[in-house]
Order: sequence, then structure tokens, then C-alpha cells
Amino acid sequence: MKYFHLIWAALFRRKTRTFLTLASILAAFLLFGMLDGIRTTFDQLGRNADGAQRLQTSSRLSFMDSLPLSLQSRLERVDNIEAVTHANWFGGVYQNPKNQLFTFAVADNYLDLYPEMLVAPAEREAWMRTRTGILVGEAMMKRFGWKVGQKIPLQSNIFPNSDGTLNWAFDIVGTIKAKDGKGGGFTDAVILMHYKYFEESTSYVDGDVGWYISRVADVRRSDAAAKAIDALSVNSQHETKTMNEQAAMAAQLKQVADIGMIVGSIMGAVFFTLVLLTGNTMAQAVRERTSELAVLKTIGFTSASVLGMVLAESVLLVLIGGVLGLGLAAVLAPIVGAASGGAINLPPIGWRSWSLGLALMAGIGLLVGALPAMRAMRLNIVDALAGR
Repeated sequence: MKYFHLIWAALFRRKTRTFLTLASILAAFLLFGMLDGIRTTFDQLGRNADGAQRLQTSSRLSFMDSLPLSLQSRLERVDNIEAVTHANWFGGVYQNPKNQLFTFAVADNYLDLYPEMLVAPAEREAWMRTRTGILVGEAMMKRFGWKVGQKIPLQSNIFPNSDGTLNWAFDIVGTIKAKDGKGGGFTDAVILMHYKYFEESTSYVDGDVGWYISRVADVRRSDAAAKAIDALSVNSQHETKTMNEQAAMAAQLKQVADIGMIVGSIMGAVFFTLVLLTGNTMAQAVRERTSELAVLKTIGFTSASVLGMVLAESVLLVLIGGVLGLGLAAVLAPIVGAASGGAINLPPIGWRSWSLGLALMAGIGLLVGALPAMRAMRLNIVDALAGR
């Protein structure tokens, strides 16, 4: 640390160039923080104590293929299964095609298997007796300014109703809140409608369901229960694949898009560009200070000291920009969620993201500073002072 004042002075020798480079590093790590939050959100789907008790059974071919409703009674008789429900994807759109909503047609006992979804008893009773009633997540209620008792129009992406159009009308009878009170994610950003009303109103559904959800009595025997469920339909035209909820959600997402690969590809491109930009900045900075470095060696600085100072300058440059970028991401994440009315829910920048981010900062700093530092270490004093 005794040479820190020299490193700091060298870093801000060309203030405009340094600040522009810092802005680029800040933008890269701001993007890293936001995208890592999105990746974490998808990774955490179904990863909770309640989710560990649930198995999801869908078609082996594709989660878009349906299963017969008659399968439910057979699932209920499988050892270790204590409750079974089912759901269908509805695919709602509100007013604008951009407003894609997570809307599901579910069995009456669906909420019994999802204790993390809290609905007031009176509102659940109202839902049970209202054919066109829907329960709406708290975040979605805030997003669109809806109120309990309001009638809203929705369009389905897939299913026409009884009059042959894609336009549906529903009555909001209750609000879904997250059990932990924090909200965010899947729990309070969904709409639940009645499967019976859905089945009666569209000719595209006739005794078919999208997937089954089963609750196991003993989590330790979940794998055995999953194999027993799949054995029920082996060699039939409706073969199934049963997984725990987290694995099922990950598999469904990968059929639509591999979030991890997309995020990794974007960040790979961003950091590759950042390495080139920062490497060029450091190389130019060392070239401009050739004579100064030679003077340092002349007055007694060792080659190792010069090497260390250039590497420290490079790492410090990336650390300053990176910490500012991740810090800004931590500030902006809740603001983005609030501004979107719950449509976008980014988790806080946790210690894992900070640890990975700091490791990337140090690694990039060492990488981009390695060649300039080696050049400075091998600098010939006579040639450098002579301008050769």
C-alpha cells in the first residue's frame, strides 16, 4: 500500500480517458447485476419448502401436450401421494399484446397444494361460487390498478370461448398474496380461473388437462413416487414425465428458451468487449509513461515493483467501475420492480452475485494488465530514456 499514491496518480493521469473507461466498466457490471438477477429468479422457481413436496406430471413429449382428466384418480392411489390437482395454461392478454399474463385454469383444490399463495377465506368462497371468478396476484392488481369486484376483459393466446372469439370476460373476486409477505416472482403475479368454466367454454378442451401437481407425504420417497406415476401410462399414447417442481419448471423453460445460455452468451460478449477496451486503455497508458517508468527504475524501483504497480492500476480501474456498476444494479433492481407494477421482479444483489462480480473484476483486471505490466517490467532504462 505504500505505493498507492503513485498508482492513483497514474490511474487518473488522463482523466477523460479514465472516466470514459470507468463508464464502460460500470455499464458492463450494471448489466451483469441485472441479468444475474433474472437468472437467479428463474433458478429459484419451485425451490422452496412447499415446492419440495410437490411433483409435476406432464406429457413426456412436450409440456404443450395435454393429459386425460381420468388419470387423476389413478395418481391419487399411488403410494406416498396424499393430494393431486391439475392446471391448464390459458395465456391471457390484457388490452395490449405486450401485456402477457400468467393465467391458469385450475382445479378447485389447486390452492390446497400451494400454501404459499394466501387468499382470504371470504374471497376464496366467493371464487368457488362464481363461475367466471378469478383470483389475481397482488402484484398484478397493483400493476393494472384493478379492484376486487371489477369485471375485466382478457384475450387468450390460444383458446376461443363459446362464441368463437378469443375474447373472455372475468370477475375479480379475490387477491393472491405471498405467504412471506415479500411478494415478487410467481406467487403474486398470476391469475387463477376455474377449470370447469374453461372446459365448458371452449371446444379445444374436452376432458384434458395441461399437467398434474401431486403432493407427497414423504419427500425422501419422492423419486419412487415419480417413477410409480410414470409407470401408470408407460407404452400408452399419453406417456408422462414426473419431476419435482423445480426440475419441471426448468425443463419447461428450456423448451421455450434456455435462460442460462442466453444470459451467459450476452455476458460473454459484453465482457469480451470490455477486455479489449480496458486492455487497450492500459496498453496506451503504459506506453505514454515509458520514460516515467524508466525513471522509477533508475531511482531504485525493482522490476517486480513496477510490475506490481501496473497490475494494481489495472485491477483498481476495473474494481472501481465494477463496484459502482453492481452498486447501481442493487439500487435500480427494486426501482425497476416498482415502476413495472410487479411485471418485473428482480431479487436483491446477494452475496453470491457480489462474490462472482468481484472475482470477475479481479480476473479481468489481471488479464488486461498482464501484457502492459510485463512490458513495463522488461523495460530497458537506456532505451526508454532515449525514446527508443
